[in-house]
Amino acid sequence: MGSQKPNGWWLGLARVLLCVSLPVALLLTSVRLLLTPDFVRLDYALPAFPSDPFGFRMTERIYWADIALEYLLNDEPISFLGDLEFDDGMSVYNERELKHMLDVKILVQQAMTVWLATIAASAVLVLLLVQFAATQGAWAALRAGAQATLLAMGVLLVLLAAAFQFVFVGFHRIFFTGDTWLFLYSDTLIRLFPERFWLTAFVAIVVGTIAQAILLWMVSRWRVRRLAGAASREEEVTA
Repeated sequence: MGSQKPNGWWLGLARVLLCVSLPVALLLTSVRLLLTPDFVRLDYALPAFPSDPFGFRMTERIYWADIALEYLLNDEPISFLGDLEFDDGMSVYNERELKHMLDVKILVQQAMTVWLATIAASAVLVLLLVQFAATQGAWAALRAGAQATLLAMGVLLVLLAAAFQFVFVGFHRIFFTGDTWLFLYSDTLIRLFPERFWLTAFVAIVVGTIAQAILLWMVSRWRVRRLAGAASREEEVTA
């Protein structure tokens, strides 16, 4: 009996850590899915997406947006964007925009590192639970993690619906220094990614995370019930 006490303490900690790591892993999975040309095209194609008052055609928007996205995910220096020019020889991005894109690249790549780390951590925690708390305990912990994710995303979805501007500004104040993320409406970044683009992106991230969490909750709930039923039948046979 005494050997079970340490296990109980560590298993409780593993469950708590899983409830922390799993929501982050699911959220960043949604973020990674949005960092694709397909999402950019989908966002641009939505009804009432604002046209560019300064003259970008849709094909031009897609062309320049794809390059901006490629920069965020590659290992190239800021000159990858800084050397870009329009047909008239004007630079595509000004110094302020380039500084912001460098900051965004750093943030994105840090987020992707955290994404991989939380996936790995979640997998290790599940394996530990399978080993020491049996398969049913692991599925129960996954269900709890899915519930924690749904709670967090539900709160965020309400905030987006009630005060998107507050969430949008708050996000930038947390992750970027000063007002380096503020631009003129004539700047290329605003022309490519107006506020409407980010509204769709934020909602898509939250909804995508909720969808993952619901699927995980349904599967884990079903597995817990199946395993509990099997254990109950085994006890009856033994009795």
